[in-house]
Amino acid sequence: MRNLGTIDVALDEMLVNLAAIVLRLSTPELTRTPEARRALAQSVHQYVVCAARSKDPRVHELKTQLEGTLKPSLRIVSIDGVKVS
Repeated sequence: MRNLGTIDVALDEMLVNLAAIVLRLSTPELTRTPEARRALAQSVHQYVVCAARSKDPRVHELKTQLEGTLKPSLRIVSIDGVKVS
């Protein structure tokens, strides 16, 4: 049973490394196409499922960051120097 702790730590480390990879791939330059956005969404969803049972706070912080990559970015629009949205 003490091996379970070792396995949990190893899985948490793998999740941290995986999140770092997905975060690097989530940049707007790499996710311009609908296919790339769908692939990102699927990767984030799979990460969230895997991270659900983790007790490592790093994993949950990264989960939050990854979920944030799926939210549309807002931009400020102005007409003749007047902010309209």
